[in-house]
Amino acid sequence: MTHVLTFPDSQHQILSIRAKALVFNDPASQALLAQADRVAVSDATVLIIGETGTGKELIARHVHKQSGRTGPFLAVNCGAFSENLVEAELFGHEAGAYTGASGARAGWFEAANHGTLFLDEVGDLPMSIQVKLLRVLQERQVVRLGSRRPIDVNVRLVAATNVQLEQAVAAGRFRADLYYRLNVATLPLAPLTQRPGDILALAEHFITVYSHRLELQGVQLGAEARDALLRYSWPGNIRELENVIHYALIVNCDGIIAAKDLQLRGVNLPENSTMVQRSAPHPSHRIIPAFTDVAVNEPVNRLDLLASVFSQLCEEGGASLYERIEQVLIQSAYAHCERNQVHTADLLGISRNVLRTQLKRFGLLAGAKPFITHRSHHDAFDSQGLPT
Repeated sequence: MTHVLTFPDSQHQILSIRAKALVFNDPASQALLAQADRVAVSDATVLIIGETGTGKELIARHVHKQSGRTGPFLAVNCGAFSENLVEAELFGHEAGAYTGASGARAGWFEAANHGTLFLDEVGDLPMSIQVKLLRVLQERQVVRLGSRRPIDVNVRLVAATNVQLEQAVAAGRFRADLYYRLNVATLPLAPLTQRPGDILALAEHFITVYSHRLELQGVQLGAEARDALLRYSWPGNIRELENVIHYALIVNCDGIIAAKDLQLRGVNLPENSTMVQRSAPHPSHRIIPAFTDVAVNEPVNRLDLLASVFSQLCEEGGASLYERIEQVLIQSAYAHCERNQVHTADLLGISRNVLRTQLKRFGLLAGAKPFITHRSHHDAFDSQGLPT
């Protein structure tokens, strides 16, 4: 029988961005599960490494469940807090510790006492908080913001990252001593494309889940659909597979999911097609004309096209060229992700804190005024706030 991990409240997770199921059919997944079981019975700090959408929180929950700890499992996304509030959220605060702190409040470490605290996107923590987190791991005590009294905590820490912390250490963005403190027991979670034995099992699981929600019966994967699922590269990992199956069940008519029912990027174009198929752009998108009519069979990389556009801009000159290009990239990505900061940061490969700084810089956050410097008074903006 296939071992499946899901969230305890999975029926309420329809709109969640998390990977909501893990199976262990593939040999790589079976080895990971065995390693997680061995690690769970110890009190060692665990570092889970894997791409977005691979199911890192599900592995963390499994480690907690197998550990026998009596306290709760609490999950915290380190990229979801502003730099000003992350200390109070993690370690707690006393009344009056900062503006708006009307009463004392326990932080996540205290709330997870005798249980497990899962810190997702730990690489997004500011350096100042990394120092304090290291001290908590060493002393097993927290000091609330605005207090000098240490509070003992008995918490198992499981951290996760979708970035290479070694590179972050080398770049000076992550403390080496904290990295070594976190990297006691490592659980590497491979992307879905590297564990093909799990793909069809996951697809069958999501067919069962969404067939129940859509009140469908007896829906099955056709042979061509199975082949298409196995050939696809799954850049969005398990989250993308779930969305693909959900969509296929909605559009399917005869109870057999065919390859045409699967919304796989770059797979279902007709063989005689000469143009890239595109969905209608979001109203706030600004499309550069050079990209709208690119033939599929032309051996042209879109980055080469960008280089050509940049060369033209350099020839034209104008003040603050780098700033103008940067603003176009940030605003386009933000609009593409429907103003979701977590998704935008993930798309651009930067931390949420860095993204928020850029959004404030360009006046893209509600109530924020742009603080762009060195801009010529000759520079103009279009109706979407983009430089022309």
